[in-house]
Amino acid sequence: MDYFKEHYITLILTAVYVAGCLYIGWHFKKKAKRGVEGYFVAKREIPGWVISLAFFSTSASTNTYIGQAGISFQYGLSWAWMGLIWTFFCVISWQLLGPRMRYQTARLKSFTIPDYFHLRYKSSLAKSIRVLSAFIILFATIWYMVGIAKGCAHVLTSVLDVPYEYGAFAIIFITCVYTIWGGMYSVLWTDAVQGIIMFGVAILMLMVPFIYLGGVDNVLESISYTEHLSKSGKPIGNGLVVFGKLVSFLYILGIGLSIGMKQISEPKNLIRFYSINNAKSMRFAMIWTPIFLGISLVCVMGLGALVHGMTSVEEANYLINNTDEVIGFMLNKFDNKLVSGICVAGLFAAGMSSLASVIIIIGTAFVNDIWHVLKPMPVNKIIPRTKWFMGIYCLMVYVLTLYPMAGIVELTAFAGAVFAASFFPAIFGGLYFKWGTDLGALASMVVGMLVNIIWRFAFRFKYAELEDIHEIIPAFLFSLITYVLVSLLSKKRRPDQKHLANVFD
Repeated sequence: MDYFKEHYITLILTAVYVAGCLYIGWHFKKKAKRGVEGYFVAKREIPGWVISLAFFSTSASTNTYIGQAGISFQYGLSWAWMGLIWTFFCVISWQLLGPRMRYQTARLKSFTIPDYFHLRYKSSLAKSIRVLSAFIILFATIWYMVGIAKGCAHVLTSVLDVPYEYGAFAIIFITCVYTIWGGMYSVLWTDAVQGIIMFGVAILMLMVPFIYLGGVDNVLESISYTEHLSKSGKPIGNGLVVFGKLVSFLYILGIGLSIGMKQISEPKNLIRFYSINNAKSMRFAMIWTPIFLGISLVCVMGLGALVHGMTSVEEANYLINNTDEVIGFMLNKFDNKLVSGICVAGLFAAGMSSLASVIIIIGTAFVNDIWHVLKPMPVNKIIPRTKWFMGIYCLMVYVLTLYPMAGIVELTAFAGAVFAASFFPAIFGGLYFKWGTDLGALASMVVGMLVNIIWRFAFRFKYAELEDIHEIIPAFLFSLITYVLVSLLSKKRRPDQKHLANVFD
């Protein structure tokens, strides 16, 4: 009873939010059963404002609101430049990829990113490209999902005293349930609701340090020079406000590219283009999605640096090595039940929006793009088996969340690097270059994947001078060069003119 009295506002607001998500999933359950197109891409009938909010909410996950916001406690306001990089790629995604992807996938009757590769490159290797890209999705997504679940679990521990393992189970289980029920319909409509909540919560969280410290002047004074120690054990001094003093620009660029480029390469983002209903909706989303994302990123990217003004020396010494807990600490220190309740609901929304998006992607990747390709099944078996696999994969993610491989930022950045290097050349080439070939796409995927893994595990952390050079930089460059060179050297493998005319004209 004492626990409920202390946390009742947060519990009630979170329960209302969760109930709303489950209701949306249940509401669309019958509609999603009408066929593969309905379950996978919501029959391409979703309004632009829903797609816009859904794209924003899935792009700004707990990686952003907890991981990225928290790590600026270690790196200072320099980290806020990350928001500019992400917003730039959001604009690129909607201006260069969105309209063409919507047009081509409808012409080709594509329902997933792997089957787009299959249908676009149309050759003896097309099935191999489809299966390989599906395996890449399964590999990269698990890193991303662990990062998201880890962030939400830390917030529940900090604010509600919920044990880490219970919090991780709650976020994964609830999201899995409503995604399985309503497919892409429930994913997009819950993401839209979550986007509205997240937009407000970003502004609210930014206000917390200013209210706690008594205004802008006091915040700036507290962070302009501090005796708190950096991770290396040296006094931070004016490092929080001096660009590049606590973190190299090369590292900011690497993480910014790896996560920002997910918006132009990650299936959970690109699949939104499939579902938008018409050109008018596309134009709306092209304008407003970068605005929603940009404003939110301005609010949260440097938030951790401001939290230094709320901490004692002892608290700062702990948080500098545990930046994933900074936002939870901030809410707990602010000690306002209503604010905590709203923010926890918003952070839950940030995690759920991204988890739901990738849960359905991994289900379709395994069943539709691996199993169905290697051993064709009756169409009426695809959706039930997709649901079963989503549940099994979520259970595996939960186990790995109990023993996370890295912090939130590194987990999600590695996943983003794999997607960007492996998929972007084949996607952009497929949308714009008639001369792109199946062999070019396949080779670029293999090179992108291998360079990511080799650079991260064999070089980056073994040599101090390479540590700030994120794997996205060499992997993306090698992958892009590979696509261009191999495509040009394999001209005879280009699809026939009739097929290209159907795709491009």
